[in-house]
Amino acid sequence: MKTWVMVANATRARLFELTGRHVPLTELQALVWPEARLKGHEIESDRPGRAFNSRGNQRHAMEPGLQPKEEEAMHFASHLVQLLQAGLDAHRFDQLCVVASPHFLGLLRAEMGTTLQRAVTGELVKDLTMERPERVAEEVRALL
Repeated sequence: MKTWVMVANATRARLFELTGRHVPLTELQALVWPEARLKGHEIESDRPGRAFNSRGNQRHAMEPGLQPKEEEAMHFASHLVQLLQAGLDAHRFDQLCVVASPHFLGLLRAEMGTTLQRAVTGELVKDLTMERPERVAEEVRALL
């Protein structure tokens, strides 16, 4: 049974494959989302729009709906879920373990469809994106 392991945070992700209990993890792909590393003012191109008050002639700046860094994290989560869904559709794995920082795990869950959610056999709330594959394997094997 093939297991894919997605280790991610808002700026980088690593995709591993585990083919057996005593077989080392194989890193399939490393992804970096540089836009999430930018400062908010570097992401936004201009100042917020302005609106009139409902009474009178006073104007005020409109608040953006989402912070730019949060929006970029959501885009990255969507991109990762599309990659995982394509792997599931192509029968490249049978089960999925997701290891992610707390907030980013929530973003990934929100993007996942039902079929991908059913493939998830384990979740770990940790940021292991900078760890060696052996350390990731220890944590994942404890889940399975």
